[in-house]
Amino acid sequence: MDLLALADFNLVARHGGFGIASRAAGRPKATLSRRVSELEAKLEVRLFERGGRMLKLTEEGRALYARTSRLLSEMEEATAAIASGGEKPRGRLRISAPLLFSQIAMGKLAAEFAVKYPEVRLEITTEDRAVDMVDEAVDLVIRVNPEPDESLVGRIFLRDRLVVVASPAVARPDGDAVVPAVVRGAGDQSAVWDVTIPSGRLRVAVDPILRLSSMIMVRDAVRVGAGAARLPISLVTHDLADGTLVHWGDVDGPEIALWTLYPTRRLLSARVSAFLDHLREAFPQGTPDELAAYLGR
Repeated sequence: MDLLALADFNLVARHGGFGIASRAAGRPKATLSRRVSELEAKLEVRLFERGGRMLKLTEEGRALYARTSRLLSEMEEATAAIASGGEKPRGRLRISAPLLFSQIAMGKLAAEFAVKYPEVRLEITTEDRAVDMVDEAVDLVIRVNPEPDESLVGRIFLRDRLVVVASPAVARPDGDAVVPAVVRGAGDQSAVWDVTIPSGRLRVAVDPILRLSSMIMVRDAVRVGAGAARLPISLVTHDLADGTLVHWGDVDGPEIALWTLYPTRRLLSARVSAFLDHLREAFPQGTPDELAAYLGR
């Protein structure tokens, strides 16, 4: 692949025409047109629909631009950084984060980062679904227990665990008694919770009387005394400390691990590196206690 031709294609696509691109870059219009034509011939596809004074990207052109514009921008940033002896984070940084972590922590984290790096334009989107980082132009994703993906580089920056909690007004289970429960989402059909307690294991039969769409809503309902719930320990640490909620035991199952992920084929920009460092500073050990302390009361 001719990187110069690819760069010229991106220049024309970004400005929407050969003439505008020529004036913006101080390059001959004929040179830009020739390089784009050579790139089309090499790829054996048409990248632009040419008609009169109009220039429009084809479907193939849009796909190529989406996948190469950010890479070329990062290469330019890296070159400029080496030439200047260092790189200062600047430009747009798009991050996708899960709902609960966004609700409890991302506002504070984003504000602290914006103060620290005023030349970065930070954008946070909140969603639990898997995103296509290239097609959706996302620089970094935060996910809970993600599936393995060879196209992504990642590490765990926080760990948490689920516990069963309830208001002191809700009686602990005795024998085969069924406990009223508050659960997240309609997908949770569990009739029995396996819980680890100091003396061994406990099986809690539950009747989901409330189904709510977020952990924050579940916690609020449990505080009022609606029933028992399975919640991250970091979300209820302060409630347990002041007696608002009572710890019945730890939920059996895998730990909750929050990962940061970015594409393996993408150069790690100063913006992404700075945000990763920001997370490490906020949670140096990555424990539930650190997250609880960061959230405050």
